[in-house]
Amino acid sequence: MPTTSRSYASYVAVGDSFTEGMCDDLHPDGHYRGWADRVASALAAEAAANEDAVDGDAADFRYANLAVRGKLIGQIHDEQLPAAVSMGAELVTLAGGLNDVLRPGCDIDRVERLLGRCAAELRATGATVVLFTSTDPTRRLAGSARLLPTILRMKAFVQELGQQDGFAVVDLFSAPCFDDRRLWAEDRLHLSPEGHRRVAEGVLEALGRPAAFDWRAPLPAAAPPGRVEKLRSDARWLGTHLGPWIGRRLTGRSSGDGRPPKRPELLPYC
Repeated sequence: MPTTSRSYASYVAVGDSFTEGMCDDLHPDGHYRGWADRVASALAAEAAANEDAVDGDAADFRYANLAVRGKLIGQIHDEQLPAAVSMGAELVTLAGGLNDVLRPGCDIDRVERLLGRCAAELRATGATVVLFTSTDPTRRLAGSARLLPTILRMKAFVQELGQQDGFAVVDLFSAPCFDDRRLWAEDRLHLSPEGHRRVAEGVLEALGRPAAFDWRAPLPAAAPPGRVEKLRSDARWLGTHLGPWIGRRLTGRSSGDGRPPKRPELLPYC
């Protein structure tokens, strides 16, 4: 259900690499920026402007980002949900389950059960909860057709959750701009800076903010890569990204093993 515009004094982001901000520009401390940081920046500026208009004493907007790359929905539920609930933030974004879907033998019933439980517990705190549908990988990644039935099922599940009071959904699946390779990093799994910019705008729109630009609009046309360039790009991707990803799956490792969240506490955003 679309959310009417309201101000927020606190925001917690929960999820995996998508929410951590992988492959966006880097902050000076070495962490990726990401769409969630972009949303926090916009809401912090808005909160400060609202306070200045009232009495000139701007309250601090607080933000935590608990997301860690590679996390499965069970790990998000066990490791991030308790902390997010305890923080009692007014706004929470929740994205998870796609890492499960990418793995063979995904138990989609369990994924939906845990995602629904996370959403319900976060909403029970009184927070506005923003959810996401996945982009459609079949329009840009060869060999991804096997994932589509599960992704469509997840899409329907998320959209049904989003009909409840206090939820909002950012529908990335229906935005064909994400078919454009320029919205994706070299690894083809994570967003580029332009992709993160557009997701941030989608979140702000879902929260009732006036549009700064049309985040769904296609990028200006560009010449497709030549055959030789494409072959080189594919070879680089296979060796640098796909091979290591398969290796981690075979050995039961994750890129997020031992990695702490980049913003584990609900602190003033700056």
